[in-house]
Amino acid sequence: MNYRRLGSAGLKLSELSLGSWVTYGGQVGEEVAVKCMSIAYDNGVNFFDSAEAYADGKAELVMGNIFKKLGWPRENIVVSSKVFWGGDGPNDKGLSRKHIFEACRKSLKRLQMDYLDLFFCHRPDPSTPIEETVRAMDDLVHQGRILYWGTSEWSAADIMRAHGLAREYGLTPPQMEQPQYNMLHRERVEEEYLPLYREIGLGTTIWSPLASGLLSGKYAKGIPSGSRATLPGYEWLRKNVITPQNVEKAKQLEPVARNLGCTLAQLALAWCLRNTRSRTKTRFRCTRANRSNSGEQTSTKPGISNKILFRI
Repeated sequence: MNYRRLGSAGLKLSELSLGSWVTYGGQVGEEVAVKCMSIAYDNGVNFFDSAEAYADGKAELVMGNIFKKLGWPRENIVVSSKVFWGGDGPNDKGLSRKHIFEACRKSLKRLQMDYLDLFFCHRPDPSTPIEETVRAMDDLVHQGRILYWGTSEWSAADIMRAHGLAREYGLTPPQMEQPQYNMLHRERVEEEYLPLYREIGLGTTIWSPLASGLLSGKYAKGIPSGSRATLPGYEWLRKNVITPQNVEKAKQLEPVARNLGCTLAQLALAWCLRNTRSRTKTRFRCTRANRSNSGEQTSTKPGISNKILFRI
């Protein structure tokens, strides 16, 4: 496993990380989650990612129970959560000072930890002034509840606005962003954020390197039973991601992977990893169906030449 700095920060994260969206607290039980997290840790993964919104907090409960059960030294792992969607109450959503504090407190309780290494604003909140959000995050840093804070799916303009406010008032600026990035979704990481890497030392921890499973090839012959595209509330996957056009693109990538002697999923991960702008490139998820070869998938890194990149 290789480790990369989180932008200009001194913190080093594994190139691959383990996320818990959809699966933990939902599709798989704790027994499977223990095996998945153990495989990840044994293969050098030190970054474990969750959010208050994942399975309505159940994903954090599962991870917290496993952290306690396995007893890994706290200094050996980097744990993150995200704040935005916390419930149905008037102050249970968004990035107000109140919700940020409550979300952090509840996440720490579910994860059974004293502090979070990374805390993301899961989406921008147009109803809350950015300055209020920046000040709330700065307070959490000074209280020792979080070490670094950042954003997810924020525009470059909003990130720069938050950074500028932090510098103007002597507050802690955002350090990282978690955008979607894969072969089919590239513009934000490769173009929009390009000035931010240089000007403010922005780090990134991407999500959906396999395009919600599309780039694993599992949707080539239709939508398999039990996949996330069949779950209630995920109809948007079928509408926006698993389209006939995207399925055809994935099929055209299969020969490229075969020529390299790897799977399509391995090719998709390696493609993300080749981008040096993006730290901690990939989050992988184990399920009962794929946990047996997950170690092989994360360790295999096919070489991608410029000629292959052009073909992709």
